[in-house]
Amino acid sequence: MKVCIHRGAREIGGTCVEIESQGKRLVLDVGLPLDTSDPDEFPLHPVKGFADPDPSLLGVVISHPHQDHYGLAHRLPEETSFLIGKAAEAILGAASLFSPSGLKLENVRHLADCVPIELGPFKITPYLVDHSAYDSYAIFVEADGKRLFYSGDFRAHGRKANLVETLIANPPKNVDVLLMEGTCIGRGNEDKAFDSEDDLVPQFAEFFRQTPGMPLVWASGQNIDRIVTIFKACQQSGRQFIIDMYTAEILRATGNPRLPQAEWNGIKVFLPDTQRWRIKKENAFDISDSYKPYRIHWHQLAKATAKSVMLFRPSMVRDMERANCLAGGSLVNSVWAGYLEDEKHQWFVDWLEERGLQVHACHTSGHASVTDLKRMRNAFPAAVAVPVHLSDRKRFGELFGNVEPHDDGEEWEVN
Repeated sequence: MKVCIHRGAREIGGTCVEIESQGKRLVLDVGLPLDTSDPDEFPLHPVKGFADPDPSLLGVVISHPHQDHYGLAHRLPEETSFLIGKAAEAILGAASLFSPSGLKLENVRHLADCVPIELGPFKITPYLVDHSAYDSYAIFVEADGKRLFYSGDFRAHGRKANLVETLIANPPKNVDVLLMEGTCIGRGNEDKAFDSEDDLVPQFAEFFRQTPGMPLVWASGQNIDRIVTIFKACQQSGRQFIIDMYTAEILRATGNPRLPQAEWNGIKVFLPDTQRWRIKKENAFDISDSYKPYRIHWHQLAKATAKSVMLFRPSMVRDMERANCLAGGSLVNSVWAGYLEDEKHQWFVDWLEERGLQVHACHTSGHASVTDLKRMRNAFPAAVAVPVHLSDRKRFGELFGNVEPHDDGEEWEVN
């Protein structure tokens, strides 16, 4: 078994790992780097089968539906075989109506927890894990008598933490290589435990109670764990939860009736102008029509401010101004704090200040704490640890034993 990390050996995001056995190849993720805004301009990795079809490329695994792991998939030949979770595929398909970051795939085989897939010389076993992306997997690959475990992105403080606890307690045996993410390494406070999603619920609820008008919560519509957290906080604070139609479609796409849905009591669906335009352009009126019983319209928002919480993103500022629903409101920032510090969002920071909207932070990481990374590493004591999806490789080597870093583009053999 030979391995080549094409991207991700020294950076967070843009992950792409090629595995070769007996002349056949498997690729783990085909991500768009976080510092790249145009996926059509970024050069494809030099993998046979990416630019043109190649029968030796048996499949491309997408570990989870975050763009830094699937963002170049739309540029691969239509003959490419993809392996992805069923719900993850549906989420990306639903997102494709509203966002250029969505994705519709052909030739798909679905990953399912602990269900092996035989693909040429490869045996692929997915492990469902806890992450801020719904339907995320770690991937165990066996070939040529060698065993590689790819952690993908994971954490152990979300709503599926028990999955990671089970994996750590009962990992695959005799693993030769642990290809492990290290996103949070080198960021300081390495001994600090991260808040769980349940820890955030009372924090959100208190912000909602303190706000006389309508709290706007900036959070990703695809962060299903966070949507559940916000809904629970709405219930605790006696407010209804207004989600946009994009988020309603993502929730529906999961196929999980236990998750908040548009038809639930306490939920209303709002259609921002940007999403209305997409529906008109794609003639997707069947989707907007399906939400008619649950809609709240812009002219109704001002009267609902004191009893509502709205899921929000900066693209909705004109909708909020048109609705005249900002009096007494606030912003609860529930995305990475760096977004507000980014120069491209300075206009939004200025907008918040001009409108007198107080900003509260209520967030927890989608990635494992250093403490939990150590626990994952210790679950595979005999394996060589190879860092990926991180910016501080030096610190990775200081934290863990038996580390073997490899550079982007370097092919190496599993011993």
